[in-house]
Amino acid sequence: MSISKTMPEISRRISILRERCLDRKAVRGNVPNWKAVIDAESLKESENVKSWQLRMGMKTKARLQNIRFETDELELLAGRVSFKGHNYSKSEISESEKYLSSYKWPGGQTGHCAMDMSKIFKVGIKGILSELQKRLESSSGETKNTYLSFIYAVEGLSDMIANAKLAAEKAMIKAPEWRKKELLEMVESCERVRSEPPKTYRDAIQLIWFVDMGISYSENAYLVVPGHLDRELIAFYNADVKKGILSKEKALNLIECLYILINNYVADGGAVSVMVGGTDSGGGDLTNDLSYLSLEALRRTKLVYPTVGICWHEGTPETLSMFACELISKGYSTPAFFGDKIIQKGLKSYGLNRKQACNYINSTCVEITPVACSNVWVASPYFSLCKILLEEIEGQVSASKPSKSFESFLSSYYKRLGEKIKSAIEVQNKTRDGRKTYGRKPLQSVFTKSCIESGRDIDDGGADVNWIECSFVGVVNLADSLHVINNEVFISRNLDFSGLKRILDSDYKGQENVRLRFLDNYEKYGNNCGNVDSIVHKTADFIKKECAKHRVNPGKTHFIPGAFCWIMHERLGSECGATPDGRRKGFPFADGGGPAQGREKNGPTSSILSATSWDHSFLIGGLAYNMKFSGELFESSEAVKRLYALIATFLKRGGFETQINVVSRKTLEEAKRDPEQYRDLVVRIGGYTDYFTRLSPEMKEEVMLRTEFSRL
Repeated sequence: MSISKTMPEISRRISILRERCLDRKAVRGNVPNWKAVIDAESLKESENVKSWQLRMGMKTKARLQNIRFETDELELLAGRVSFKGHNYSKSEISESEKYLSSYKWPGGQTGHCAMDMSKIFKVGIKGILSELQKRLESSSGETKNTYLSFIYAVEGLSDMIANAKLAAEKAMIKAPEWRKKELLEMVESCERVRSEPPKTYRDAIQLIWFVDMGISYSENAYLVVPGHLDRELIAFYNADVKKGILSKEKALNLIECLYILINNYVADGGAVSVMVGGTDSGGGDLTNDLSYLSLEALRRTKLVYPTVGICWHEGTPETLSMFACELISKGYSTPAFFGDKIIQKGLKSYGLNRKQACNYINSTCVEITPVACSNVWVASPYFSLCKILLEEIEGQVSASKPSKSFESFLSSYYKRLGEKIKSAIEVQNKTRDGRKTYGRKPLQSVFTKSCIESGRDIDDGGADVNWIECSFVGVVNLADSLHVINNEVFISRNLDFSGLKRILDSDYKGQENVRLRFLDNYEKYGNNCGNVDSIVHKTADFIKKECAKHRVNPGKTHFIPGAFCWIMHERLGSECGATPDGRRKGFPFADGGGPAQGREKNGPTSSILSATSWDHSFLIGGLAYNMKFSGELFESSEAVKRLYALIATFLKRGGFETQINVVSRKTLEEAKRDPEQYRDLVVRIGGYTDYFTRLSPEMKEEVMLRTEFSRL
């Protein structure tokens, strides 16, 4: 690697770092499972230790101590993880994996949260260790073991930061003078935050990365996110600006380097979130300089991670909203708008107070979790609403007394859906119990409120919030299908359930005229048609009430619904037969709260009216509303203003979240033909973003089939 003798312009620096990140992703491939060797060695050493909690603390520390880092001649933050492994042989890895297979590991979800940085920002690692030591000395039994496991984990975090410091020191050896000054600043920052609280904005943003990445890497807590950078960092930013040691440009550069570190580390197909704006517990707007810089960093890095969500309310400065809309109009799909008022309403309905309800994060895609206090599992599980509908149709065929009215049929379907929900609760509770027995995440627990105070690990119920958020996929296809069934079976009586089942089982083979009748002759969701929209409303109301009947472990807490899809609208669609809405076997479902592909006939305003005709507030498990526009529409500033007007209309009417792709079908076709030239083309899927060229063929087609609005 050549080293420049002069410092490059910052825009050139970020551009180079961005390209290097994309290059690393392209060749990263399979990383040797060195963690298996570390885990096996740790567990062998602790075989005589009776406490599983304590053994997990020792394993977490071992992993942290063995993370290796690299630093090149342009990075401004330490902590780029090296994926070159530890030179363990294949036989060493194989033997370790064999040893580990004798252990029973828990299922269930990990990560998907923003951590509590308040304590480490105030007292540092040294202060946390001091508190843990005092609690250790006054405790006994398993609580004592828990505190000792926390101590091991935090000591490991400090050692990990020391490893990052060593990588920066190594880079200084051959660095030119201009670069040595930057590296020295990096080294000093690492040395400080490995024990002391952060003193500067640089220290604080560096520490956020170390905590998030350290938890993720050491405890397989995937997708731990930075959260509200504008809230977490504003006090450090203001203090440094006042001292004259920080400019807006330098603050921006450090956010950009954080984004690049995230992209170097997190594999494609996930989601990492930053949120900006929103309100405090008194309703005051929280937008500040860092809200704008978080969006500007997104513009200048133009990578898949993170998404930047605007917590939009009617007091959000128009300048912030318009900045996001300008980015969207230029093809940046990563900004998204979240309805702050409707989300806070939902969070309060599940028992959070005003202070907690205003401090939430889209934990990865669009699902909502409270910041700093969450052991929430999201999208656990997914329900395929249309597959359940096909089961109900089959049940009607075999029933001695099939439904005589649409209302009784709908009631029978809802009963079947309720049974699926009840069964899912039993599975989730069993999994949660298994996590308590075979899990434990001591480092994540330290950064989750109430775990230290209670002396309980996050997997032992130590967190304040332990919800499980399930997700219902295909609600729009279900509504369109139910509308057809009502008309075909009960009103016109063109078909009975046996005839309908034969048509669907054949995937409309030889029945194209019937498929087109189902598809085109009946109203569809997304066109402001009350007959169909009311079915979505009714179904959502049933789901809300049914989920509210149940409680999950630990603490008999809420089972909360969402209509969030990720990629599951494609995956579950591929597993589902043809449906009465005219959808063929294996075709993707609609990707959230918007109309199914190609069914909006009356433009975006009608689509928004349908999408906001029912209550979103209880769907804290997430609800995405995708829109797609041709880039040619946005050649004037007036067009961008009209886009913002559409978004504001959606949010004022109670919309949960909206995200927008501005890209033409022609561009997508070109990207399919020449993926190398479009390797950084990012598109919105079902609540998350991904590189278009790295999607599966099925997902590429699903994105291309969405209605592309040609007018605003």
